Amino acid sequence: MSGVFLVKGKTALKGEVQISGAKNAALPIMAASILCDEEVVIENVPKLLDIIVMKDILVSIGFEVSFEDNRVRVKHTSSKLNTEVPYELVRKMRASFNVLGPLAVRMGQAKVALPGGCSIGVRPVDFHIEGLRKLGFEIEVEHGFVKATRVGRVDSVKIVLPFPSVGATEHLMTTAVLMEGTFTVIENAAMEPEIEDLQNFLNAMGGKVRGAGTSRIEIEGVKRLSGGSHKIIPDRIEAGTYLIAIAATCGRGTVRGVKPDHLTALLETMRRTGATLGVGEDFVEVSMDDRPSPVDVVVNPYPGFPTDLQPQMMAYLCVGKGVSTIIENVFKTRFLHVGELRRMGANIEVSGNTAIVKGVEKLSGAPVLGTDLRATAALVIAGLMAEGQTEIHEAHHIFRGYENVLEKFAKLGANIEYVPTSEEVESDP
Repeated sequence: MSGVFLVKGKTALKGEVQISGAKNAALPIMAASILCDEEVVIENVPKLLDIIVMKDILVSIGFEVSFEDNRVRVKHTSSKLNTEVPYELVRKMRASFNVLGPLAVRMGQAKVALPGGCSIGVRPVDFHIEGLRKLGFEIEVEHGFVKATRVGRVDSVKIVLPFPSVGATEHLMTTAVLMEGTFTVIENAAMEPEIEDLQNFLNAMGGKVRGAGTSRIEIEGVKRLSGGSHKIIPDRIEAGTYLIAIAATCGRGTVRGVKPDHLTALLETMRRTGATLGVGEDFVEVSMDDRPSPVDVVVNPYPGFPTDLQPQMMAYLCVGKGVSTIIENVFKTRFLHVGELRRMGANIEVSGNTAIVKGVEKLSGAPVLGTDLRATAALVIAGLMAEGQTEIHEAHHIFRGYENVLEKFAKLGANIEYVPTSEEVESDP
């Protein structure tokens, strides 16, 4: 799908929205299911394009995978798995690269194409590759593929990540867990809740992992992982997007089915803008009656302000009552949405990894281009705030990360129409 969103502006969102399972937790857990020699059942999995791609990757490897009612079942159909994952699947999604280590540790070797995904700046896999080498794998990179071959056993490994990369932390955790006799320590590990969810999954299947959620993770390799079931945590980024959208439109609403302690940095920032918040055990209420007060936002790895909410927060601050500063320390070139927000009347200057957002009284609807998943979500928020109608082209990016996004926004009172391309219309039976 690559159609257009038509967003009617000046709409105050009101009501309740139920948050789905976290895509960024489900994907690495699905990749880790490669390690298990019995059926794995994963609950609360959002129906998203990225999840379908990972399902197709597991099928291409040789698993039987079903996906119904937000439940993924992964079954082994043969002891012999395909050890090469084709480019046409991996190019669609960056998280697909994380099948390399699990497949290589299980089968002795694996070959996976270098990944694709959102164009939000360079995101190299160097940390993954160097970590796999330390774990005892021989790595060859040629013709756009990475081949990993297990060449020996090591008693102990210490991996110090140069940056707390989420993908590398998950990849190396998942690989090391099935290396019997090897004790692995990952220092400067990413601390996101999704990594803790992966640890809980691995341990439920028979792994020995501790420390997830801190900067030091320890893994005692085991001989096998069995099967079992696991429920994915709520999507904190989806929750944050709807909270920002409600506040940005001077609305009043509730997001349910969340873990508020996963949203601490966002909630603190929103309070500083003047939003009123009510926090319960599994919900957050938000209301806003005026343009936001200016704030300084510093984007950092968890528990800092999340990079995946930076574009949405920027859209909100575009109509602030002063000058806000956003410093992006994770993906330092993640400002593709700035030019599109300017088309709507925003006053934003970018210097290096810093954006200066000078609040204006209003935005105006305009034709804009969705460049990646979170940028497209930001443009939806901007369109709901703006006067008139906003046309968001290449809107398909948003379907990679937001389950039932049109239905959920509609439930809050938003007026968003999806206009498919002529190719989509012609292919629809």
